[in-house]
Amino acid sequence: MSFLRSLGRSIRLAGMFAVAGTELLVKRPTTREARADWLHRFAGRAIRGMEIEVDVVGKFPEHGAVISNHLSYMDIVVFAALHSCVFVSKAELQEVPVLGWMTTMAGTVYVARGHGGSAVKARSGMQAAADAGLPVVFFPEGTTTNGSVLLRFHSGLLAQAMESRMTVTAAYVQYSLGAGNGNATVADDVCYWGDAKMLPHIFKLLGLRGLKAKVRFAERPIRFSSDVLHRKMAAMEAQVAVAVLEEQMWRSEGSGESTGEVSEGMHHF
Repeated sequence: MSFLRSLGRSIRLAGMFAVAGTELLVKRPTTREARADWLHRFAGRAIRGMEIEVDVVGKFPEHGAVISNHLSYMDIVVFAALHSCVFVSKAELQEVPVLGWMTTMAGTVYVARGHGGSAVKARSGMQAAADAGLPVVFFPEGTTTNGSVLLRFHSGLLAQAMESRMTVTAAYVQYSLGAGNGNATVADDVCYWGDAKMLPHIFKLLGLRGLKAKVRFAERPIRFSSDVLHRKMAAMEAQVAVAVLEEQMWRSEGSGESTGEVSEGMHHF
């Protein structure tokens, strides 16, 4: 990890935040489509500024819900860069200076985890995004991990998506690093989990070489075996759908399969 590389990219990223924030202040987009488009463009610029390569297998759904494993704040940047969408996030994000205001302006639907009925309250926002023709992205694990295990999926948001008759498509994201990063690892320096502090973590991440994100989307929405009344079963089936993509991802890595040969599109920002 290079201090000068981190510093240079930090300055570049701060400039992007300033420009994007000014755009929000001036234009103040009012529709969900306009807000999602702003986030999509900003995320794309951020990916380019951080020199991150994004490879995609499959196609980002044009509508419905997209569920994925959750490794880092980078997951949101990657998915937003690929397609205009609306995220469902923890309510605590609203309290983060600058970032909280920007995510709110981008149309994020917030959930107060641990508060009864929060998923039900989020349903109206999810439904509004769906009605606007935007896919809704959320992470059923409810927290980030270092990628060593896929946590049990929570059923609350999934049940609300099913209640709204939204299709649910599984996705899986993973990261890799190029050579020349010393003792840096994906688990500790790309994944953001545990008691890691955000600002030091971001600064170190910005100094990494050859950071690549790989995203695999399922070919079709999940076919649940039962209805929303059996939400726990649906959550288990959703977890299995994401786990299958994880296995496919690692199998393709082990066989030396080129991501580009099987993808519907590769995105090199």
